[in-house]
Amino acid sequence: MRPSPSTSPIRIGLMGYGLSGSRFHAPLLAAEPAFTLSAVATRRAEEVVRDWPGVRVLSPEELLADPTLELLIITSPNDTHASLAERALLAGKHVVVEKPFTVDSAEALRLDALARERGRCLTVFHNRRWDGDFLTVRQLLEQGRLGRLFSFESHFDRFRPQVKARWKEEDVPGGGTLWDLGSHLVDQALQLFGLPESITADLGRQRQGARATDWFHLLLRYGELRVILHSGSVVHEPWPRFVLQGEADAWCKYGLDPQEEQLGAGLRPGQASWGVEPAERYGRLSRGGSVPTLPGCYEHFYRQLAAAIAGEGPVPVTAQSAAQVIRVLEAAVRSADEGRRITL
Repeated sequence: MRPSPSTSPIRIGLMGYGLSGSRFHAPLLAAEPAFTLSAVATRRAEEVVRDWPGVRVLSPEELLADPTLELLIITSPNDTHASLAERALLAGKHVVVEKPFTVDSAEALRLDALARERGRCLTVFHNRRWDGDFLTVRQLLEQGRLGRLFSFESHFDRFRPQVKARWKEEDVPGGGTLWDLGSHLVDQALQLFGLPESITADLGRQRQGARATDWFHLLLRYGELRVILHSGSVVHEPWPRFVLQGEADAWCKYGLDPQEEQLGAGLRPGQASWGVEPAERYGRLSRGGSVPTLPGCYEHFYRQLAAAIAGEGPVPVTAQSAAQVIRVLEAAVRSADEGRRITL
């Protein structure tokens, strides 16, 4: 671990400059003084030069071999996460891996063991643990305002009727919305309720020309509690983001957390209205009225990681918890393929 306090920022190499690298990681790093973005491995050199003057553009091999870089962030295609994370750990780097962690739960556990052996921090960017609406859900449950919970429904719908030529929509390991959006929804469910007793899944390819899953419906069972996780790609009028039904009350919330949109518009953590949702988008209790949405705070991920590298606390997302997400996604694929409920 790095000694604390440190006299200089932690130098970072970013592997990839697509949506994740440019929209999320680079801006969030710029808002955290403990880090400095030093180099990026990408074919989009002009974009890096435009957005971050002075940041070097390297090849992936050069990034892995650079001894000045202490932390590597991997935002490459999902099926390359495990191999690149392993190489980075073997090179003595701390590592952040974009979700989903890997496409194989055994690989995920092996990487966790390797990080422990090497004494390096390994974490996964499950940023939606810091969505304002999810933080509000957690608070409602911790306060017991719904009473005994009977059903929890979480939707992440989009209106994207055209299939795009990109790896996320190809029939490759880790492609499709189950591994993309589904990893967010599964991670949030596991944070609230732990591993389910079983899962039943239906996966679909609905759009013309779809080569990977673009519709999914997962049913997770926890005793009397039923958890539904759902996503569609051709949804004109989205369902509520969350619907919770409890013995004492119910809560319904529309709309996605604003932080991704804010980052795209140039807003940054610490600025006025960052992570704040307008009152008209607050969720409502059936009996208790409107509930203000807690502010979202993606910046907490890198703030906590800086403390972990300094030996002052745990990583923001443990590799073990991220591996559990992969285990559930694997079970969902098996359930859909075999047409039956899978016990976990």
